[in-house]
Amino acid sequence: MAASASTRPPSAPLNPLADITVEKDHRSRLILAMVAAATERGYAEVTVADVVRHAHVSKRTFYEHFPDKESCFLAAYLAVAAELLARIATAAAQETHVEERIVVGARAYFSALEERPQLTRTFLSDIHAAGPKALELRRRIHQQFADTLRHLVDSERVHLPNVRPLSREMATAIVGGINELILLAIEEGRAERLNEVADAAIQLVFAVLKTLPEDADPHLPIPR
Repeated sequence: MAASASTRPPSAPLNPLADITVEKDHRSRLILAMVAAATERGYAEVTVADVVRHAHVSKRTFYEHFPDKESCFLAAYLAVAAELLARIATAAAQETHVEERIVVGARAYFSALEERPQLTRTFLSDIHAAGPKALELRRRIHQQFADTLRHLVDSERVHLPNVRPLSREMATAIVGGINELILLAIEEGRAERLNEVADAAIQLVFAVLKTLPEDADPHLPIPR
């Protein structure tokens, strides 16, 4: 039987994790090199020369795989997002109840961001300066995170009678709110202590899930 819309697993990451962990081809090496260069200097200051230096390839090789710096940065952004999604999925899979899956998935995400604070700062803040294609990609990535959260909730909601269904729009709003918490922490110089934000993010998820009773009309205003 085909999976229903509420139980179907989220789509596969936009780019396989292997793209940043396997160095057997030049494209993968260039993606890894962009990650290293962006971490080192920030996107605005990175040049193609920086990338090829990290990759130990020529500029000619770079342009055989990417037309410009922006395209390489977007590929690196995809790869980093795929790694984060994989870490969330791996952590959540260790638990059997949805509450624990959400908690350990969130903590795995924040731990991964905290491990590489400069990379986190670059890919969350500098993405705004990378042009319209980057912003569109950012929206697609956010939707993947939202779909992952929605799947975690909907796959076992039958065991949680007090939890409301999580719509695509609400999942997207949660992801956007968490992203703003992270950006605020970065602006305040707390990129190396992002796990401090995890509790607020987890509270946000459960507050949204338990805001309305099961039979409430989602179009009515929430009582104050």
